[in-house]
Amino acid sequence: MIDFHTHTIFSDGVLIPSELVRRAEVCGYRAIGLTDHVDASNLDFVVSRIVKVAKELNRRTKIFVIPGVEITHAPPDEIAELIAEARNLGAALIITHGESPVEPVAPGTNHAAILAETDILAHPGLLSTDDAILAKQKKVFLEITSRAGHSLTNGHVFRVASETGAQLVLSTDTHTPDNLITPQKAELVLRGSGMSKSDASRVLDSNQAFLDILKARMAC
Repeated sequence: MIDFHTHTIFSDGVLIPSELVRRAEVCGYRAIGLTDHVDASNLDFVVSRIVKVAKELNRRTKIFVIPGVEITHAPPDEIAELIAEARNLGAALIITHGESPVEPVAPGTNHAAILAETDILAHPGLLSTDDAILAKQKKVFLEITSRAGHSLTNGHVFRVASETGAQLVLSTDTHTPDNLITPQKAELVLRGSGMSKSDASRVLDSNQAFLDILKARMAC
């Protein structure tokens, strides 16, 4: 399992980073992104600590740890600046909290995040066709999520991505240990969104391809 989207005690997760990574490793994960929630109030604090802990963990664990953030409930007109700042501070992976149907995310967040070239638009809800087209152009991945609530619109996200050629990845949005998933659960989530077996395989291939990009990015 390659999972780009998880949270620790540095935002609203329940585990310290080392325990989350260890639990994921025991579950058979090969890579994990530590992507705690940030906005202008805590971005510098969170990124500095996640970058440090990821570096330490990568020296002593088999699982590959990716330091990142999830820009969350930020005003749309601040998203581009926050993405740039996070990258400058050393975040290798930028996720932006999309317009999920179960949270009052500001309208225009999806568009602003894609326009600013976030790496992954998390749980984008009822994403418009125009924004899916823009995601393809900007090479922004759209997330299929196993997270309860956010997953309500997985089928829509898959359909609009299929129609436009936008790329998909699968992640968990883990907050607690029981949110980590097995390969069997991953396939169930993907098939449950309306995918065929070959569609599901392509998404998992996209996870691997994006991991390769991140490894190259972190090696520079």
